[in-house]
Amino acid sequence: MSPKNYNIMKLLLHTCCAPCLIYPLEEIKKKGFEVTGFFYNPNIHPFSEYKNRKQAIEGLKKSLDVEVIYPEYDPKEFFQAVNLKESSSQRCAICWDLRLRETAKAAKEKGSGAFSTTLLVSPYQDQGLLNKIGEGIAQEIGVNFYYEDFRPGFRKAHDQAKAAGVYCQKYCGCIYSELERAKNR
Repeated sequence: MSPKNYNIMKLLLHTCCAPCLIYPLEEIKKKGFEVTGFFYNPNIHPFSEYKNRKQAIEGLKKSLDVEVIYPEYDPKEFFQAVNLKESSSQRCAICWDLRLRETAKAAKEKGSGAFSTTLLVSPYQDQGLLNKIGEGIAQEIGVNFYYEDFRPGFRKAHDQAKAAGVYCQKYCGCIYSELERAKNR
């Protein structure tokens, strides 16, 4: 796919973390899109983790030649969205919907013709569900969702990030995934 398929050139890229930004950004730019990052992640907890991830993106953005927008960090938005569904299988889908919806709204507001997410690089995320959520939001908000399976570049990008000393987190960001990770150790 290319921008010509969408009749646009600007794409707002929801960015979950620095290592996951590397490969999707490279691939989307190759297709001719003008990309802006959108670091909207109210799910990240604690605040120190949020700051580590934001600083990692700040450290990389110049070498990647990308502007990044940082909406206000407000974890209440995440906790309210997943309230009473914290341990259910719905939690991740609710979180993805929250973040992609904000990205789509911002894309439309800023005149971008499409939005996407770096979550599509992770082998730990449900690609089909992410695409379904993105497409549904696209129809609702009136801005295109750009889907591409970026998973083939996951390992290479993370190896690149580690070699460059970029902060690489060990969990998706939410307190529930951190607790699950701790229990499984």
